[in-house]
Amino acid sequence: MELWDAYDRDFKKIQGVTLIRGEAIPEGFFHLVCEIIVRHIDGSYLIMQRDKRKHLGGMWEATAGGSALQGEAPVTCAARELHEETGITSDNLVEIGRVLHHNHKSFYVEYLCITDIDKDSIVLQEGETSNYKWITADRLLKLSRDELATQRILNFIEELNL
Repeated sequence: MELWDAYDRDFKKIQGVTLIRGEAIPEGFFHLVCEIIVRHIDGSYLIMQRDKRKHLGGMWEATAGGSALQGEAPVTCAARELHEETGITSDNLVEIGRVLHHNHKSFYVEYLCITDIDKDSIVLQEGETSNYKWITADRLLKLSRDELATQRILNFIEELNL
C-alpha cells in the first residue's frame, strides 16, 4: 500500500490526512508528483517510452518521475524517482516550476537535471519504461500528441531553451 501526504491548492501539507494510492482523493486535496527533465551537457534531452502495459503505453515521456511517498520532500522524491527510472544519481536537481492539475488532483513539481553521464548508461525501470533515446530540444518540441504522453512539459522545455 502506497501512502501519500495530502496538500491544499496552495501547496501546504494538510496535517492528519493520509491519501492512499488507488483510492479516490477527496475534493480540495491534492497529492505531490515530481517530474524531472534530464538534459545532457551536450544539450540533448532524455525521453523514455512508457511500458506497453501502462496507461498511455508505448508513448514517449520527456520526464522521469512519480508520486511522493508520505513524509517525502519534493526534492527527495525527485532524486528517488530519477534513480529508479533511469539509474541516474544526482544531487543537482533544480526546481523549475510547479503546476496544479485539478483533474488529476495532483501538484506537479518540475525539476531539471543537467548531467554528463554516459548516454548509454541509462537503466530502465522494469514495468515503467521499455526504451529511451536522447533527442534535441527542437525534435522534442515537434513531437505530436500521438507520440508524447504529456504536452505540459513542453512549456518548460521551451523556457529552458530561450
